[in-house]
Amino acid sequence: MSAGGSSRGRGWSRDAGLVLRAVGPHPGLWLASAGALRRMARRGWWHRAPFLPLPGEAYWRFRLETAYGGDGGTRGTGGDAQTGELSPGDVVAFLRWCQRSRPGRG
Repeated sequence: MSAGGSSRGRGWSRDAGLVLRAVGPHPGLWLASAGALRRMARRGWWHRAPFLPLPGEAYWRFRLETAYGGDGGTRGTGGDAQTGELSPGDVVAFLRWCQRSRPGRG
């Protein structure tokens, strides 16, 4: 898969920058984001470039599909189920939920 978005829909590579910009200003969420990334990382990530614990494209599309409905590839301008667009607020809310549901474990 290409580093940019593919014609098959949206993928992690298209949303990585948004996730980083959402988490950056919230140091209290850094540990939770590392834990969430670890849990979402594709198996055997250390065997394939880019050798980072990133979610696979298919899994990321699945996560967006279950969060927003549709095919997980809709691009809009909002940050809600109406548009299928991931928003920084969604990322922060998810990580805060992770902190509440996994106290002391990130």
